[in-house]
Amino acid sequence: MSITLDQVTKRYQGSPVVNDVSLEVGEGEFYVLLGPSGSGKSTLLRAIAGLTGVDHGRIALHGNDVTHVSARQRGVGLVFQNYALFRHMTVGENIEFALKVRRMKSAERRKELLRLVALEGMDDRLPTQLSGGQQQRVAVARALAHKPPVLLLDEPFGALDAKIREELRRTIRQVQRELKITTVLVTHDQEEAFAMADRIGVMNLGRLLESGKPDELYARPATRFVATFLGAANLLLARQTEQGIRFGAAPVNARRVEKLEGGREQEVVAVLRPEEVELAPTRDNLRTNFIANGIVEEQVFTGAFERMRVRMADGAANAHIASPNANGGSNGSAALLDVTRTQHEQRLFPLSLGQSVAIGVRRIHVLPTPLSSYTAYGSDEASCERLSQHPLLVELASRMKTRIIKRNEAPLVACDAPASAPVSGVAVIAAGQKTADQLQWLLQNGAGEVLVLPAHSSPPQKVLIHWADDSARRSTLAVAASLLRHVAAEAVYVGILPEGSGGESQRPFGVRTLLDARSEAQAVHGLEMRTELRFGAAADELQRQLTESQDPMLILGVSDPAQLRGTFGTLFTSGATYPMMIVYRPSKDSEGAVE
Repeated sequence: MSITLDQVTKRYQGSPVVNDVSLEVGEGEFYVLLGPSGSGKSTLLRAIAGLTGVDHGRIALHGNDVTHVSARQRGVGLVFQNYALFRHMTVGENIEFALKVRRMKSAERRKELLRLVALEGMDDRLPTQLSGGQQQRVAVARALAHKPPVLLLDEPFGALDAKIREELRRTIRQVQRELKITTVLVTHDQEEAFAMADRIGVMNLGRLLESGKPDELYARPATRFVATFLGAANLLLARQTEQGIRFGAAPVNARRVEKLEGGREQEVVAVLRPEEVELAPTRDNLRTNFIANGIVEEQVFTGAFERMRVRMADGAANAHIASPNANGGSNGSAALLDVTRTQHEQRLFPLSLGQSVAIGVRRIHVLPTPLSSYTAYGSDEASCERLSQHPLLVELASRMKTRIIKRNEAPLVACDAPASAPVSGVAVIAAGQKTADQLQWLLQNGAGEVLVLPAHSSPPQKVLIHWADDSARRSTLAVAASLLRHVAAEAVYVGILPEGSGGESQRPFGVRTLLDARSEAQAVHGLEMRTELRFGAAADELQRQLTESQDPMLILGVSDPAQLRGTFGTLFTSGATYPMMIVYRPSKDSEGAVE
């Protein structure tokens, strides 16, 4: 591999701006780091170049550890957005400068580079006599002058107009292919990433969320953020059933959607691309799976395509949780479905504002996330409303582009009667003296994840992960991965062994458990996390770690509700001021034994 990053972390004022990023870029590969402003992509590029140090992790170039090697000794080529040319030097002198400082022959190499970037005959011009695109070509030629093994591009097209930007993209891609040089480009432009990348890595909140080929990331994203950041996407809630998936009252033909794993009926998040939507006068005219009726509310002509927004009706209206223009949370543009139609589709079925249509779908992609929506539980309307406005819950719902439902459940006080309806999504309760009882009650009524929130808590900076036994491991990691994509916090799995000689004898087993946990988190769930091995009583060790951490959060996995009282009871009776996510998946031995 040309570039290898292993859990690279960079903090500013104690907060991670690059958070445990691991990545491999192959020899001669064109890799694009894509993400919004503030996602950490430029900081990561500067760390690879050696222009900024790292607080944790390792950086290797062509198999050599360069984590503590100076930028000049790394020998990478770097191109900035602002060109960074010497204004008093000619084009030729700018290119030769990089050669002279390395005592390399310049004349022949200069001509070769000018040919590569299509600037032959411009050796004697000053930068001020060139267009913006030409100046950036000079910057690229200078970065390539000393034949670096790696070329790093930090948003080099940002200051250029659209036509010049497209020409320069083509030039750089041709040069990269001709020289077979490993290249990393940082950008926030999705079209740019699609046009140039062999592979794309999408970053947000300092984490590398997903990495893969452009077409694969677009067609089969694993996260909400990637689904909505790589092009337009509608996010909808659906029920996974034995027959397939269902939006409201409208079933979708299971044979025409991607297969769903697991037999447990549950709420899932579905991605529906605007171009995969079909509109027809009636349900009988659809050639695809019917999901709802609707009314045309917006139309925008964009040339080759017509962009529309259709208000969903029927039961499916309640399934809608986010669109590309929604702000997320419970107050997004509910029930408005974004649709893209070709000119051919427009001619076959012309539409006007206010017209009723039947909505069909060609393809649905279901995200592999266990966190779909949130339901705030309270014993009265006031407590439900108060909990639904909790800052951390509102922030999570907004970033996850999902909704918060309020459910007034009087039995939550005594926990002695069934719930009025099955639990949907993540159940949320306020921390208090009866937390353990309420957890037990929610698990009895079908909850798989319960978020416990104290009245006052800051956004977490450190998330501790622990599971009581292996039966809960996979589900706990899945929930942790989904949650950590939406908070700027460091993740630590804490393995705990008994104290004393018995625990010490199990140390090799404990170390293997840590390695297996990290490997599974990476390979299966795309989560990078640290690992720590501790000795003692599980609840005591977790309490100690939480007390010593600044703004912590705990994700705790159990396979038997009795573990909440028997093993971890002190965590719920000590007046904790940190949020907790309880993940419950019954083991085969305990299924049906919730009491």
